[in-house]
Amino acid sequence: MVKQHQHDYGSIIIGGHDDVSEVMTSVEAAEYLKMHVKTVCRLAKEKKIPAKKVGSEWRFLRSVLDSWLAQETVVETGD
Repeated sequence: MVKQHQHDYGSIIIGGHDDVSEVMTSVEAAEYLKMHVKTVCRLAKEKKIPAKKVGSEWRFLRSVLDSWLAQETVVETGD
């Protein structure tokens, strides 16, 4: 039996799985958003998508992406 240790460092859960504060890489965020990873990185660089640069890599919080998607939703009307 493998024991999992769960430590709480602010809002990030280490050793457990918490979908709300899950930290994702650019590849994971691209899969989640169903976008190409290069597009996700470009949008992050252009500050069009919420992300943090950690060293040379981008990190994304699932909950922040969910909020961003909800705010960025555009309703098209027929012309």
